[in-house]
Amino acid sequence: MDSDKKRVTPTKLIVLLAFVRDEEGELRSAFEPREMQSEDKAKMDARRMVGLGTYEGVIAWCRSADMVNGVFGDPVVLFQHGNIPDLD
Repeated sequence: MDSDKKRVTPTKLIVLLAFVRDEEGELRSAFEPREMQSEDKAKMDARRMVGLGTYEGVIAWCRSADMVNGVFGDPVVLFQHGNIPDLD
């Protein structure tokens, strides 16, 4: 029974990402994806970024993540504004 209690449980990966247009007009990441500590913080920061007017698009998303086994759930969008390229 003790071994069951020590099993690693899946965690949640929460990510914030913003986009700008390059010289050719293509969307590109404004910075490396930022891992956030909570969904609320991700949404708050995303709204703040939109308010700056600097970014073409902003997205915050989350998904379950079993880092030990490399298994990830489907992404769930928490906040999205503006133009976002296809994220694979």
